[in-house]
Amino acid sequence: MENQSLFDALLLGLLEGLTEFIPVSSTGHILLAGHFLGFESTGKAFEVLIQLGAILALLSVYAGRLVHMLIDLPRDRATQRFVAGILLAFLPAAVIGALAHDFIKTVLFETPKLICIMLILGGFVLMAVDRMPLNPRYTNVGQFPLRVCFVIGVFQCLAMIPGTSRSGSTIVGALLMGADKRSAAEFSFWLAMPTMAGAFAYDLLKNRDILSAADVPVIATGFVAAFVMALIVVRWLLGYVSRHGYRLFAWWRLVVGAVGLVALYVFG
Repeated sequence: MENQSLFDALLLGLLEGLTEFIPVSSTGHILLAGHFLGFESTGKAFEVLIQLGAILALLSVYAGRLVHMLIDLPRDRATQRFVAGILLAFLPAAVIGALAHDFIKTVLFETPKLICIMLILGGFVLMAVDRMPLNPRYTNVGQFPLRVCFVIGVFQCLAMIPGTSRSGSTIVGALLMGADKRSAAEFSFWLAMPTMAGAFAYDLLKNRDILSAADVPVIATGFVAAFVMALIVVRWLLGYVSRHGYRLFAWWRLVVGAVGLVALYVFG
């Protein structure tokens, strides 16, 4: 990382914060942008570690609700059930992510053409699901059955292919399981907390021997930029999808994926 400019890190951090919680694949965007910028991070750690900035933005927005949950958890059955549902949804990604970590980082992260293809395919899927005449059965994330939570967690595992989108796969899974558009996005927020925190901790552990002090300024720049931008997006997103759905993000994916393929063909 020592040869990379802080300006590149700033741009990538802003891109991370902008795309982490919308269904367009933040990792796919960062890897593609990094490819064309010539950005090479030590062990591909930058792309994962700056996600903590986005998750801290989410935690700051949900701080009040988290405090109330911690207070109610020992005695309130509904809170206990909700926390159990989030942990159950987190479990598939935790297991598969740990087992496939090296393959994901050394193979899937290094294939920009695959990222573009997944962006396009995911755009078509998101557009199709958004247009389906679904009849929502769940409008409150606290009332999702445990079975539904687990299935959404299985959908989340698709996001291990960069370009698929963690939020996109969980939102699609939630919509297909009977959630309305707002609660699908909100469940994705809650599931992001243990998933992204776990990915950060695991990646830091795996790369602790190869990261150096020279990497800190670049990671810190991306981290702060991701925090600020994600704070804006989280406060805006739920209201937007409640009114307009996910079509905008489907088109976003299609355009970025197509432009990426053309750029790869032209520039390599």
